[in-house]
Amino acid sequence: MWARRFLICLLLTVTALPALAFERPFPAAAKRGAMTPGYYPEITMDGKTRRLSPGARIWNQDNTIDMPTALRGSDIVVNYTENNAGEIDNVWILTADEASKDPTQQPSQ
Repeated sequence: MWARRFLICLLLTVTALPALAFERPFPAAAKRGAMTPGYYPEITMDGKTRRLSPGARIWNQDNTIDMPTALRGSDIVVNYTENNAGEIDNVWILTADEASKDPTQQPSQ
């Protein structure tokens, strides 16, 4: 009896896994760049020092928000958007699969 329940639960779990995989939608205005974190609120984007906006959000590969001061590494491949003042307000750290795709072919919101 328990074996049947276990197999049913296993089957339901396996069939539900594809629902967890999703493609993140990026805005049409998103740009591709290589980011290196610096002293907040500054970051280096494509070799140029830039500023994060006061309400900037950084999404990691798991689509959860990371704090700018917690980022480590250099030349992290990202998509980003800018506000009207030229500050970076949204950053998406890309997975290897997302980084290999052409940024103009990304789905838009």
